[in-house]
Amino acid sequence: MDITIHTTALPHEDPDASLAFYRDVLGFEVRSDVGQGRMRWITVGPVGQPGTSILLSPPAVDPGITEAERRTITEMMAKGTYGWILLATPNLDALFEKVQAGDVEVVQEPTDQPYGIRDCAFRDPAGNLVRVQQLR
Repeated sequence: MDITIHTTALPHEDPDASLAFYRDVLGFEVRSDVGQGRMRWITVGPVGQPGTSILLSPPAVDPGITEAERRTITEMMAKGTYGWILLATPNLDALFEKVQAGDVEVVQEPTDQPYGIRDCAFRDPAGNLVRVQQLR
């Protein structure tokens, strides 16, 4: 079987803030931006990797989600425990400096982990955890 990861989704509360973070801070390119107001679906991805994307989407818009589930999702987003993504870069320290220069909540500064990786973590504007590993 030949399977690739095409798109993963992260929720947003403020599409403009999320777009600015992923485009201007992380340097991703915008692939699409549809909808209006807070109901926007924005696809971004790393430059030079057209087959891999992140869909920034309004949370809990699936018609199959109950009101109780919507409340839970909203509560988890507020705590920063709902969405997360793991990225990688060849220059972790440079990326961290760029991210830290913005108004971003740092969760963990670059650290050599006992299990053999170097990584850092921060939250995007919606509270999603973004963890970044150093490529070796």
